[in-house]
Amino acid sequence: QVQLVESGGGLVQAGGSLRLSCAASGRTFGMYNVAWFRQAPGKEREFAAAVRWSDTSTLYADSVKGRFTISRENAKNTVYLQMNSLKPEDTAVYYCAARKFPPAIGTMSFEYDYWGQGTQVTVSS
Repeated sequence: QVQLVESGGGLVQAGGSLRLSCAASGRTFGMYNVAWFRQAPGKEREFAAAVRWSDTSTLYADSVKGRFTISRENAKNTVYLQMNSLKPEDTAVYYCAARKFPPAIGTMSFEYDYWGQGTQVTVSS
């Protein structure tokens, strides 16, 4: 079992930046793929970014590529999502998710076993 806690959300103006953190407890985080998903009001949850456990390779949704950076610090059991050049359409609840020893980086919600409670990001225009 692993427990995930997100932090770092808030209100920011368009063009601004935020850094989200996903802290894990219960098991070492180094053996888990970790992803960030987001869900805007009235919309389906969507994939944003993920980092692989074995080689720290990353994957991004087209909507955030070039603006968001996912990174991990296994010694601190933490994964980060640096979000730059934020747009109003980035407004959503952001969730981190994890799966142990997966064969590949997943982009679908059902591919992840553990979820945090979410953190709200609001970007004003």
